[in-house]
Amino acid sequence: MKTNRCSILLILIFYTICLTQAKIINKNVERSLDISTQLVKELTKITATNSDGKPISVYTFIVPAADRKNLAFIAARDENKKELKYTEKVVDGNHQFSIAFPKSTATEVFTIEAVYTKKLIPHPSQIPQSGKQLVRYEGNLYLNSLYETKSQKLSVLLSSANILSYTQTKPFNVASNKIKYGPYENIEALSNQSLVIHYENERPFLTTTRLERIIEVSHWGNIAVKENLYMEHTGALLKGSFSRYEFQKDARSGHAIKSYKTILPASASDVYYRDTNGNISTSNMKVMRDFVELELRPRFPLFGGWKTHYTLGYNIPSFEYLFNAGDNYQLKMRLIDHIYNDMVIDEAEIKIILPEGVSNIEITTPYPVKRLPNEVHYTYLDTVGRPVIIMSSKNLVENHIANFNLKYSFSKITLLQEPLLVVAFFFIIFIIAIISIRLDFSISTTHSHKD
Repeated sequence: MKTNRCSILLILIFYTICLTQAKIINKNVERSLDISTQLVKELTKITATNSDGKPISVYTFIVPAADRKNLAFIAARDENKKELKYTEKVVDGNHQFSIAFPKSTATEVFTIEAVYTKKLIPHPSQIPQSGKQLVRYEGNLYLNSLYETKSQKLSVLLSSANILSYTQTKPFNVASNKIKYGPYENIEALSNQSLVIHYENERPFLTTTRLERIIEVSHWGNIAVKENLYMEHTGALLKGSFSRYEFQKDARSGHAIKSYKTILPASASDVYYRDTNGNISTSNMKVMRDFVELELRPRFPLFGGWKTHYTLGYNIPSFEYLFNAGDNYQLKMRLIDHIYNDMVIDEAEIKIILPEGVSNIEITTPYPVKRLPNEVHYTYLDTVGRPVIIMSSKNLVENHIANFNLKYSFSKITLLQEPLLVVAFFFIIFIIAIISIRLDFSISTTHSHKD
């Protein structure tokens, strides 16, 4: 009996050790880091395996707390480019993204795309008008991972071959504006090796500090879009005063923002572009097959720390974005649109003005946004006002350009309200005019005299 108990105890201990040793391992990691613009774009391809041969149902990807505030976008996709769902939670100061695999296997191959804003720091922070903009990137040479990594490579793309300094952890290779690190073998979990690169980056560091986007829906065949944009050059600050003569004479002010291209819908018409001083004529519009390209040139070039504010508006036909089945309507439009390449939006507020008389409003957004209290907007011939749906979001990039779906109910009979109000108004004016003509309001006095 005692021997049997010892045997059972040994089996349990052996089984416990096996369970403890069974773990997820990063068999291979290939990272691609693009820091050629003002954004930091990281694409990581991971081949993960389970040591006990069981399927991997959940993989945890971590983002350090110091980087979370800069993380604008993250997405995970399988080998077939199908998006994988994830949940986020904070553990020991790190943000953990638990990625679920619907058809889990013992080996999973997937990619994680992440976009960070404001991780590239101008160094020096101030440069003269004709100076070159240098920036500094700091990160981890290894993948921030909870799991051991057997093999890892890193490829870094820069905007220029002018590299002042960089981390030189062997093996590495530098060719023009590319640096390749690795392969590195048997990297322990949560390993951190500083990666610092100091290089020239003359790309525009243009930030939309605030976007106010207003979409006004009309059931008379038109949707009006108006955007109020507040812009700032967030690169190296201009050192000294600005010289217009030197600017026109010397074209080396590569970090200055002279113009940029905005993409509008293909059906956009009646486009206007103005600031507080009035219409800005220095714009060029090209009508392409699938979009309208609008090149905008501010009234003055933007150097580091300089700001500007303008309004852009246009009309689009409602039949391309508004669909209905009886009295049920669905509006499908972009929550935000393309402002410029590699754009950064610190804060966006989107207002959707619906026709008067709508009900049963339901909205679905492509990513979480903050819903603000609805407002009421009054315009010509309105009686109870038009409902306004208001949303806001922060730290947005081009990856956030996606459609929202807004469903509501609207009776077509309500369309007769405004024409009937106009008819009633003119009818009342007509009646008043008839009465005023028929009645004699003059004061007259008749005197009779007898001789």
